[in-house]
Amino acid sequence: MSATQPDVSASATLPARWWWGFVPFALISLVHIVALTLNADEIAAPTKLALMPALIIAVLWGGRGSTWGMSYTLLFAALALSWLGDGAGFFFPDAPTLPLMLLFFGLAHLCYIWLFAKRLAVRRFPRWSAIYLLWWIVTLAILSPVLLAQPGGGAWIAALGAYGVVLGATAATASRCNPVIATGAAFFLTSDTVLAFLLFAPDAMPAWSDPLVMLTYCTGQGLIAAGVIIADRALTPRSL
Repeated sequence: MSATQPDVSASATLPARWWWGFVPFALISLVHIVALTLNADEIAAPTKLALMPALIIAVLWGGRGSTWGMSYTLLFAALALSWLGDGAGFFFPDAPTLPLMLLFFGLAHLCYIWLFAKRLAVRRFPRWSAIYLLWWIVTLAILSPVLLAQPGGGAWIAALGAYGVVLGATAATASRCNPVIATGAAFFLTSDTVLAFLLFAPDAMPAWSDPLVMLTYCTGQGLIAAGVIIADRALTPRSL
């Protein structure tokens, strides 16, 4: 692939109906979120595990005709790691679920940071991206007293702070990419922020927080995947 910076206007080279592959992902996401809202765990659990495979299929459809390169390698790695994070309790029932989730999603974010910063960036950091540093400071300041009141609170603060760094870095580096990726990363950050408060300060969260986590998560991941397809199409002519 060429090292030429992507030109978002080149997204006109996308094949007709490239977005059709996202329809199953959107439908599974909708069913999952409704199931969460209705507390239908027998539906919510399997549909959660189906989310990332459905999104991978969407990328394969939308990216058909593309030359396989580092952009897709990193995207698929991030989606696969996200799938392991989604199913940490299912795949590793004898291991502590939350630390595994943080591990897998942390690795997924590192893949996204590499992808956004080294492959798909089209501009310098915009000034407004400084809001992600403010987000990290404020979130940690609010949750730290809550965590310190719990056993092992110091370790949790360190883990949450480290995870917050990679999450914020994902959103910040995404701000250098096309608007679809930038918006998707902002939704992803919103999802993990709501989840953090749901996990560590549940009494302060409304009943619909769990569906909100997944609504923003599915929206974020879907937009990032679509944005990567658009950006990669702009990198070089297709050869497959």
